[in-house]
Amino acid sequence: MGAGHDHSATISNAAHRHRGRLWAAFGLLTVFMVVEAVAAFGTGSLALLSDAGHMFTDVLGIGMALAAITATQRAGRDPQRTFGLYRLEVLAALANAVLLSGVAVYVLIEAVRRFGEPPEVLAGPMLVVAVLGLLANLVAFGLLREGAKESINLRGAYLEVVGDLLGSLGVIVAALLIAGTGWWWADPVVAVAIGVFILPRTWRLGRAAVRILVQAAPEHLPVTAVHDRLTAVPGVAEVHDLHVWTLTSGMDVASAHLTLAGDAEVGTVLAAARGALRDDFHIEHATLQIEPGASPGACGPAHW
Repeated sequence: MGAGHDHSATISNAAHRHRGRLWAAFGLLTVFMVVEAVAAFGTGSLALLSDAGHMFTDVLGIGMALAAITATQRAGRDPQRTFGLYRLEVLAALANAVLLSGVAVYVLIEAVRRFGEPPEVLAGPMLVVAVLGLLANLVAFGLLREGAKESINLRGAYLEVVGDLLGSLGVIVAALLIAGTGWWWADPVVAVAIGVFILPRTWRLGRAAVRILVQAAPEHLPVTAVHDRLTAVPGVAEVHDLHVWTLTSGMDVASAHLTLAGDAEVGTVLAAARGALRDDFHIEHATLQIEPGASPGACGPAHW
């Protein structure tokens, strides 16, 4: 690894940088979640209840994101946690995906039930609350947009806000249709549309989190390409026992055994290999084992 290498400084920097914005979004959405929930029961609107449910997952998701960020800051204090608590970020994203999927499924089931006998909905209060919810979500959208590009944890919270923002738009449309035409079915129709829209995005987030947790190679990093690049390093005769995975958002890591060719100098080969991983694949944390050319494969194969 080389002297002075510290992977903790590179992990979840995005999440830490945007913590203030997370707190602002958390406070704002908490207030409007309560407003929407009360209004949903008062107006009898399933679409508004769906929007309040999504906003609840926004609040819970952002809360888990903040908890994960706080935990990662304290992780370095325990020598037994050699990789810290950075996987909490991924666990929070997976929990968000599962929770949001559950809310969406519940709304879909309730909407189907209401199609048979749609209840009367108070369109006026429903419209006012939906507009306020839309404004709150627009602010949260702006707060989380930048960080969502860098952190899977922030991406989970961001996707929930996007879904809720579109949900607020749908509730506004439903309220206008009910007020203008008396078409009560607009409420469950919009509720179904919200659920159908958010589920595929939620599943993609969950899939990304699961890939990290099972230590699958990142989709953007072909392992064969990494192998070939290391093999091309001057002084390397063979590359084996290569592993590439993601520890947390923004940190892809690798380990490999490199067999030296002839009288290649260990320090030169190690520096060149690390440089290749860093420059070509943005892998900053790599554990490379150098083996003498006289004993290729002497380390033995892994049996897990």
